Amino acid sequence: MSSGDREPGTPWDNVKEEPTCSGENSKHESAICSGSTEIKSCAVVKYSAAPPPTSYALLQEKTDLKLPPANWLRENPQLGSAGTTVLGSSSKSKPFSSFGMAYEFIDCIGDDVDVVSDSENIKKLLKIPYSKSHVSMAVHRVGRTLLLDDLDIQELFMKSSQTGDWTWLKEFYQRLIDEKWQRKKKSKEHWYQRAILSKFLYYSINGDGAAEPVPDNLNEGEVENEAEEFSSTWPTSFTSTPSEAEESDTAKQESVSLDSNFALGQVTAVLKEQNLPTLFNEGENSQGLRNDFVRNIMWTFEDIHMLVGSNMPIFGGGRYPAVSLRLRDNNKPINILTGIDYWLDNLMCNVPELVMCFHVNGIVQKYEMIKTEDIPHLENSNFSTRVVKDIAQNILSFLKSNCTKEGHTYWLFKASGSDIVKLYDLTTLCEEAEEGKCQNPFTLPVAVLLYRVASNLMLKARQNRKHYGTVRTLLLNCVKLLDQERHPQITASAHYMLSELFQLDEPPEEGGESLRAGGSEDSYSDEDREEDEEAELTEDSDENGSYSNCSNPQDDSKAVAVIRSVGELSVPEKYKSTHQIRPSGAFPVSQDKEERCRHVLSYVLKGLKAVDGSIKKESDLPAADPNTPIPLKYEDRNAIGACASEKGISLLLETAGPVQGDQKHLTRSGMIPGSWQHHMKLQLFLKASKAYFVLSDAATNLLKYGRALRYIKLSLQCYDAYCSVSGTQHSQVLQFHSQCLSLCGDIQLMLAQNANNRAAYLEEYSYQTKEDQEILHSLNRESSCQAFNMAADLSMDPEYQLFVSSKCYEAAYELLISEALKDQESDQLAQLLRRLGNIRNEMGVYYMNQAAAMQTEKEVKKSVSVAEQEMWKKSFSYFEKGMKDFEAIRDSTNSALLLCNTGRLMRICAQAHCAVSGDQSRGEFSPEEALYYNKAIDYYLRAIRSLANRANHPLVWDSVNWELSTTYFTLATLLQDYAPLSRKAQEQIEREVTEAMMKSLKYCDLQTESARQPLYQYRAATIHHRLASMYHSCFRNQVGDEHLRKQHRSLAELHYSKAVCLFLSLKDAPCELLRTLLERVAFAEFTMAGQSSSGAKLKSLTGALEIMTESRHAFQLIHNELKEEEEEQVEPSEPHPEDSAQSPDVATGPTSGLNLQEVMKLIGVFEPSFSFLLLQLIKLMTTMKRKPSNKDEELLKTYKNVYSKLLRAEKNAPLLSRVSVYKDLLQQLTPQTGSDDTGTPS
Repeated sequence: MSSGDREPGTPWDNVKEEPTCSGENSKHESAICSGSTEIKSCAVVKYSAAPPPTSYALLQEKTDLKLPPANWLRENPQLGSAGTTVLGSSSKSKPFSSFGMAYEFIDCIGDDVDVVSDSENIKKLLKIPYSKSHVSMAVHRVGRTLLLDDLDIQELFMKSSQTGDWTWLKEFYQRLIDEKWQRKKKSKEHWYQRAILSKFLYYSINGDGAAEPVPDNLNEGEVENEAEEFSSTWPTSFTSTPSEAEESDTAKQESVSLDSNFALGQVTAVLKEQNLPTLFNEGENSQGLRNDFVRNIMWTFEDIHMLVGSNMPIFGGGRYPAVSLRLRDNNKPINILTGIDYWLDNLMCNVPELVMCFHVNGIVQKYEMIKTEDIPHLENSNFSTRVVKDIAQNILSFLKSNCTKEGHTYWLFKASGSDIVKLYDLTTLCEEAEEGKCQNPFTLPVAVLLYRVASNLMLKARQNRKHYGTVRTLLLNCVKLLDQERHPQITASAHYMLSELFQLDEPPEEGGESLRAGGSEDSYSDEDREEDEEAELTEDSDENGSYSNCSNPQDDSKAVAVIRSVGELSVPEKYKSTHQIRPSGAFPVSQDKEERCRHVLSYVLKGLKAVDGSIKKESDLPAADPNTPIPLKYEDRNAIGACASEKGISLLLETAGPVQGDQKHLTRSGMIPGSWQHHMKLQLFLKASKAYFVLSDAATNLLKYGRALRYIKLSLQCYDAYCSVSGTQHSQVLQFHSQCLSLCGDIQLMLAQNANNRAAYLEEYSYQTKEDQEILHSLNRESSCQAFNMAADLSMDPEYQLFVSSKCYEAAYELLISEALKDQESDQLAQLLRRLGNIRNEMGVYYMNQAAAMQTEKEVKKSVSVAEQEMWKKSFSYFEKGMKDFEAIRDSTNSALLLCNTGRLMRICAQAHCAVSGDQSRGEFSPEEALYYNKAIDYYLRAIRSLANRANHPLVWDSVNWELSTTYFTLATLLQDYAPLSRKAQEQIEREVTEAMMKSLKYCDLQTESARQPLYQYRAATIHHRLASMYHSCFRNQVGDEHLRKQHRSLAELHYSKAVCLFLSLKDAPCELLRTLLERVAFAEFTMAGQSSSGAKLKSLTGALEIMTESRHAFQLIHNELKEEEEEQVEPSEPHPEDSAQSPDVATGPTSGLNLQEVMKLIGVFEPSFSFLLLQLIKLMTTMKRKPSNKDEELLKTYKNVYSKLLRAEKNAPLLSRVSVYKDLLQQLTPQTGSDDTGTPS
């Protein structure tokens, strides 16, 4: 519904935005031509309180306008509310009229509009070069928008004697401008002209209220007095009670969300809550910050965009749908000032025609119709529209170049009869005045306007951060203007919004270009509107009283800028605006999170101070009795030890939960729930909590865990104070609190894992800035802040830190699955379950290591202690819980790792149960050991199944594979070395050993190239060697069953050959290789013992010697290592200890360095065996009956040579020499057909 269609009784709120134009029903541009030049003008009605224009009544000739019509001064929508006053038309503009419009059309302020003002002020400015009248206006800047208001100096000075507000300005004015000022009373003629205009307009109304003359019984004096009363426009007070509309607005804001996403909306609506419009006078005459115009028009004059308020009555009739009515004395010709007045009025309201009614002494003579474009060419009123355009552009450029400071009140002044126009900065002059004199009534309206523009812009800043610089500048200027003690509410709100500008949960944009304030500011969203019905009809304003003419002042030093001659304004582009909008308004873009958080906390602290100062001064609080404990809502935690810990943690869980029920009582500091202080503190506490959380997270990433714990403690203390003040909590606040507890758990875990840096962490934790202390002081006004001490205290005990960490995660998890959050779709739950699984794994490992340490510390092997069993139970319990957590989120990799750790725990249990005989030597392999090893195997197999295949996670797969292979190998080794012959038969033990060894071999990954590959090779070689030794033993001891003996013999041969191949591929197991070869030689010798024919024996001996010859590789390796050791003794170098990858059960890898004792022992076996083989071969080949071939003779000669050297070798020679001799002798026996390489095969 357009504003033009509104019924007379319709509330204004329903017709606020329809843009209409020209007769209020349509929008079109009017191009007014002046000679050969064209002036562009477009007017769009943003709001109208008037009904559609109706035709005017054509008055009969000789109608006497001195007689009042019957409908005179009755309220009529056609004339607007202004018709009810005796004034009929008033050119007097209220001092805050532009603010009323700015508040209503807040979306236009800052960038879209150049000027906001009453149409009368615009006309007065554009007539400056033509008029000798005074000009006195207040100018304020918001972005690129200038707000212009009439500043009636005379009226101000009259009021100053009562209020004392403007005494300093009065003194300044008297000193510099007009030493003998005096109030000039308006003439009787002035009031007479105003009265007949009012009566003429009422006569012109058509329809039921047709005017008829009535006797004029109204006393002229009364009219004048009443007129004087209504002309008073300056507010005398800045306090009033809320209006009904505002109370309803407040009611709408009762339910305010407390999360930061919703807090901003609450702050932007805070003006409604605060009833800020009622901070200013809204008395009977509606002289507060209201939009009191009949219509508001967006007028574009050339390239200047203006938001104009107009009260001109518009009628229908004539050739056009809209005309303006004017009354002129036939004896007085239209002058240029009146012509400009009429032309500008019609342009602003887009009225195409003017109807002029001429009278003589109040008697109607005739009517004349004039087109708007013809007004500049009327006789006696001829003016150039192009010049008016130049004046407008020059004045705007002059003001924009010199009114540069947002929040400052500028005074544009031209004295009567003077050609000089001056601009003063009243804010600076006010500051220079003596104490007690400086009060500027514009300060609060300007501050509120800056705040409102910033509030609306904040809504857009969420989507486009280019507005941040603008918002920050607006708010800083707003805060600068306000006295915190007198206006704590808006101060606190502004500081909260400043803190909201710094994004804590996302990195700043690259380059920061879009954060500069120089960018365009889009339209802002509409906010509160305060309307009242009051319209004034316009007339030429050059007769509105004057100032006594004064000479040019000598001292212009106080003026910001001066126009030396009004004639300059007519020169095209004489003044150009060079001033950048907010040159210093760039938003500080910091890549450093800590710096951003510190900005936030500084603003939060200022906001808290404003709120605290408004509640109650500390001195007003009742003194505390030192003998009476302060009642807290938390339980007493003075108990000591584990019990106290449990109690504290249970409290943590309770405090973490959502608070139920609304608060009805005063808070600890005396705040009333639901008050603005209450809402503001909630937001500030929450913002501080988030800033400390981000600081803590950043410190954690920098590995500064002491600092991180201090920050998370402050974050939790802020949240604790929030809980003390808040009755209920929004789900997103609870979700954030869950994140805080989760981070606290992370930090405690890291502290437990990095016990070496405790002193540094303690120093970081103990440090506190002055800002943090002041924020904590503010928190303590509402809460003791003790609820989360358990979670965020720095302990020196790793076990306790792990315990606290797990409880933090549990509390966070309880929150996420609570009623308030269970419907929230969030990946936070999965992350938290992963953390829970991890901390339970850490605790399981901690207790498992404790149990292992207890074992190693036992001097004498004895039965398992109760303490050990407790550790096992705790460890197992945590591993089980952790597995459930990972299974809940289908994390197969971590589940496998926990199963792997449980398997390791079972192996530790098995080791603890090893049997000890009376002399403290190792007893037989016990059933308990077998039980735990088999349990370990089960857990490892479950881990393998959990992973499914190696591709899912190669590292974990390899680790589980290795542990499973090790467990099978350990089980088999213990069964073999400490056979439980008292419980099982030899054959059964051998079967079990073989089965376990083969399973261990199955999980030895010999193909995949990895760091573990040499270990797998050594493990496989050892398994084959052990199996070969076992079958060798069986073959020797087996009697009777020939088939079984043959089987054992072939298996022993097979495993010996595999073991030798694998040991040969290793470069660091010479002793093992030598031992295997010697055993294999012994096996061959044992086989030969049962042979009778010399041919068979020769064959066996030759085979044994070939095996013995292979030991040259082992001696080569031993020789190399001995030589290296000898060189190191000559030139000692730093040792390079290598990490051992041995299993806790038995050694599973080759030893680093040579075991000399083992070498001597093996050489002790090698020498006689080698000597025996050579001797037997020489004997057998010498006594052979068949004739030896040449080859045989050569061989025999070699054998004898080697044997001779072996016998002559020095038995007491150094080991290196002996090894070198054996190496050379074996090399001689190497078949010449093969490679002559004496090195080790790779």
